[in-house]
Amino acid sequence: MAVFVDKAKITIKAGSGGDGAVSFHREKYVAAGGPDGGDGGKGGDVIFIADDNFSSLEDFRFKRKYIAENGANGGERNKTGRNAPDTVIKVPRGTVIKDSETGRIIADISGDEPVIVAHGGKGGKGNARFATPTRQVPKFAKPGFPGQKLEVTLELKLIADVGLVGFPNVGKSTLISVVSAAKPIIANYPFTTLTPVLGTVKVDDNSSFVIADIPGLIEGASEGVGLGHEFLRHVERCRLIVHIVDVSGYEGRDPISDYEIIKTELEKFSPELAAAPVIVAANKCDIAPTENIEKFADYIKSQGLPCLQISAVAKMGTKELINLISAELAKLPPVLRYEPEPLPEIVIDNREFNIHFEDEIYFVEADFLTDIIRMINPDDWSSLQYMQRVLIDTGIIKKLEEMGIAENDTVDISGFRFEFIY
Repeated sequence: MAVFVDKAKITIKAGSGGDGAVSFHREKYVAAGGPDGGDGGKGGDVIFIADDNFSSLEDFRFKRKYIAENGANGGERNKTGRNAPDTVIKVPRGTVIKDSETGRIIADISGDEPVIVAHGGKGGKGNARFATPTRQVPKFAKPGFPGQKLEVTLELKLIADVGLVGFPNVGKSTLISVVSAAKPIIANYPFTTLTPVLGTVKVDDNSSFVIADIPGLIEGASEGVGLGHEFLRHVERCRLIVHIVDVSGYEGRDPISDYEIIKTELEKFSPELAAAPVIVAANKCDIAPTENIEKFADYIKSQGLPCLQISAVAKMGTKELINLISAELAKLPPVLRYEPEPLPEIVIDNREFNIHFEDEIYFVEADFLTDIIRMINPDDWSSLQYMQRVLIDTGIIKKLEEMGIAENDTVDISGFRFEFIY
């Protein structure tokens, strides 16, 4: 039997940039041709993209390291090294990527757009870049920047509008098989569903929703008892919870007690999840004593919740349940999508720096900025804002202003160049 894997830890490494070249033009009848060393190519990025052909993270049990190629070195005659191809990693839709060390959310792979998680290093500058009127024969070049390396944790959080919860063997699998095309394992014993099952429910020609059958919870699930605790993360995104309760009493269980136990487990796991809208479905009403149904329905209604009487096997009340779910979903916001969290603050012990002005460029030299520059994503506004805060806090901006920097002047920090803007 295949194992459902919804959590994995892997190491990713973007490619390093190629080194800049030190070269001088040599050609017959051309005197003092000058430096012509080209720049290194950019290292490959590590990119994640959603692929609906994948339903679990099982592949990551066997391959745990993903390394992108390095950029090629620069060449003579101002030839720029080849940029390395990106490494693309396909994951199931709904995979959340976290920094394993800090727990910071890096990306939520829920949409169709690819997401760069580790940026390849920029290529180093060739010696042709460093030629000036006063330095006509530069005999040095810059090495390429190393690519980002991260240990990340992948967590699959299924994207479903509705989550079915309840004790084992209460009829969740039967219900989802009746209202959708999903075909879960159904049997008359507990824990027949060992993996979450998704099904699409078509309400009419213009509307549908996705429902998730979450493996049965039991008391203590939030603390690791039974199977359900492994899958509680899959109801975190759900906009609506449908709580299925067996009211037949044939297994000697008390429906009200069962309802309260599962409610408590959800509250312990996530207060936000427990606050989600809930519809209670009293199942197996076709074989339940009338007094059981009435007692349970009265209790649920006293809690201010809707209670529908259904029988998944007999397809009794299932249409009414689907219509109610659809009506409730129409009032709710879209499925939760996790936003990337900002970079952690870096403690800077040594704040020494030096700035010199040459060839209309302000060159900033500071050892403590090296790692920060490697973390910066030039295409991400919050990342650039973080770098700006560091430059302000360490006094670099103040020093540049004292040196007379003007708006749109160029600043170079370890090869990372940008225009100064107030």
